[in-house]
Amino acid sequence: MDSLLRLPAVMGGAIVLALVTGWLTDLLLRRADARHPETPLWNMLRRCLPAVRVLLLTAVLRAAYPQTEWPPLRQHEAAVGRILSLVLIGASAWLVVRVTSAVVESTYARYASGTREASRLRRVRTQVTLIMRIVTAVVAVIAAASMLLVFPSFRAVGTSLLASAGILGIVAGVAAQSTLGNLFAGFQIAFGDMVRIGDTVVVGGEWGVVEEVTLTFLAVRTWDERRITMPVSYFTGRPFENWSRGGIQMTGTVFLHCDHTAPVALMREKLKEILDGCEAWDGRGRDLAVTDTTPTTILVRAVVTAKDPDDLWTARCAVREQLVAWLAEKHPYALPRVTTSTAVSEPGTEQAGAGTRAG
Repeated sequence: MDSLLRLPAVMGGAIVLALVTGWLTDLLLRRADARHPETPLWNMLRRCLPAVRVLLLTAVLRAAYPQTEWPPLRQHEAAVGRILSLVLIGASAWLVVRVTSAVVESTYARYASGTREASRLRRVRTQVTLIMRIVTAVVAVIAAASMLLVFPSFRAVGTSLLASAGILGIVAGVAAQSTLGNLFAGFQIAFGDMVRIGDTVVVGGEWGVVEEVTLTFLAVRTWDERRITMPVSYFTGRPFENWSRGGIQMTGTVFLHCDHTAPVALMREKLKEILDGCEAWDGRGRDLAVTDTTPTTILVRAVVTAKDPDDLWTARCAVREQLVAWLAEKHPYALPRVTTSTAVSEPGTEQAGAGTRAG
């Protein structure tokens, strides 16, 4: 009877202790958050309370369950101890990841609140994302290795595993060459500032915005909402365009084929009128010039500027549409034409031909 009473007493005491400790921890974190509103760290640490409760409950049960002296529990004492040890290791890994995430995110939030430069924010955001993935992967590997050591059979073969670690490492390195290459490429992208989350890039003839960066792949969201996923080694081994590098403002061109009689001076004035009424134009610069000629047309190039790639696309489309419409309405002769008039012969050729036919 005493053993039956000890079991609920131990279980209830462990649950009460975990709940009370979690409540006290939450109370302290809320008070710290109220005293230090300039940092979100204390409020973010409150997300760690579920892991803390599980960790405390498992630790108390792990220490107190041998004292219950309940016969069924005593018969399976080794199995229960291993299960509690596995839960304890998992809860510890969970808590470490949560605490690290809170510290990293609060640091980034404070940095973002004091920095106005978008390029630096994208760089730090990319680095923070990859750092968290690295920490999570390392903690998961250590936790998995610790869980395996709980079983005696794995500890018995530990010596042989260590002895063959060199050979296995070589074999694994050869087999996972591409994976390891992507892994190191991910480090290079994160800390080499090659490409960042939010950058506008052109890869494989498609332009889009970098949406996600991991240790192995990178996702680009195109203008039509498609996602292009490619290994990060692509960006370290091949050239690509990064339109956000050195500032996101851009200069674009609009080409028009016109007749040789096109009023270029009036087209410059019309370009100024169009851009003055275009919200996408940032006012940094504009120009219009004849850049090439052919036997039938001239090539007119209009230059426009915008603060980002999206506005540049809008400004180019507006200039192209309105210039063509203005030429068609006011100066239709300036549009490209196909000459269909009768060919003019050289002087004297017609008389010679007529004399020959007469003869």
